Amino acid sequence: MGNILRCLWRGRGDNHGGGIGLQAGCDELPPAPSRPHHDVASLIQDLHYFDSTSMVPEALGQHVTSSKKAQVKWYRSILDAYKNMSPSPKTREEAAKLIAAALSMIQRSDLEGVLSFYNLPIPLPSPPSASASSLPDGVQFVLNTLPVHYKCIGDGDGFSAYVDTADPRESANVPLEVHEMKADALLRSLHEAGYRIITISGADILAKKYRIRMRGVDAPELEMANGKESKNALVKLIGGERVTIYVYGQDQFGRHVGDIYCGDVFVQEQMLKSGQVWHFKAYDKRPEFAQWEREARAARRGLFALENPEKPWDWRRDQRNANVPVY
Repeated sequence: MGNILRCLWRGRGDNHGGGIGLQAGCDELPPAPSRPHHDVASLIQDLHYFDSTSMVPEALGQHVTSSKKAQVKWYRSILDAYKNMSPSPKTREEAAKLIAAALSMIQRSDLEGVLSFYNLPIPLPSPPSASASSLPDGVQFVLNTLPVHYKCIGDGDGFSAYVDTADPRESANVPLEVHEMKADALLRSLHEAGYRIITISGADILAKKYRIRMRGVDAPELEMANGKESKNALVKLIGGERVTIYVYGQDQFGRHVGDIYCGDVFVQEQMLKSGQVWHFKAYDKRPEFAQWEREARAARRGLFALENPEKPWDWRRDQRNANVPVY
């Protein structure tokens, strides 16, 4: 398949279905694609070009929000999937399934941007029960959020996020009275019910609120040394960004506990490596988390620059012993 990619015909037929043929020779690299990207043939030509140059279409940046570095990773994944696919995609639906499968871990808005770039159909997200076999062990469902407002980030390991109720997972669960509240502009009642109207690019979106607790880490409380620094580090990572949350369950305070991804960044990894949170060993035994904390300790990053940083679970225990409510 790799040799076929390198020998794909650079042109397309005029109004004859845009078939892909073979070149007589494979010695020259093709010029950078410049034609409109609106069909399967364009996708295959771009994969051919990427296979030779590791360059992605410049115009893709107008359709997605992630960095060029992330886009390169996407095309590498699509290329690998294409090389392993037999027969190769012929229809728009087959090409869309190829891209959706190869990019299943990126944020929904970027996946839709790539598909839109090639004028391919956008598949509806599968309900969690239908795709449970493809989720990591223990994950109950996945949330794809709207951009996280910095004011919704409480500290270095927790925040509130909103999910568009147009998402198939949410739409069936919106109570009728919530729809009526929206129609009647009863905003206070709407907020009390756990919903909010958020305006994005001029469009009003009815969104459901989720309180999130990051799995496997524990940040200093805001009153503790390095507490505000930890919160600011999380703001820099996810503030204003859409995130994907793999939810494992709820804690005793009703927060959804999960692994957080922002584009191709694993948020807990970055927070641990920068020394902004502790590995919460009592609740999470992942060895990579312990290793990332050790790296931060050795480099004296973040809170580990302090001589004897206090553990947040010890701080909370002392507060509770003094009858101060904390969670």
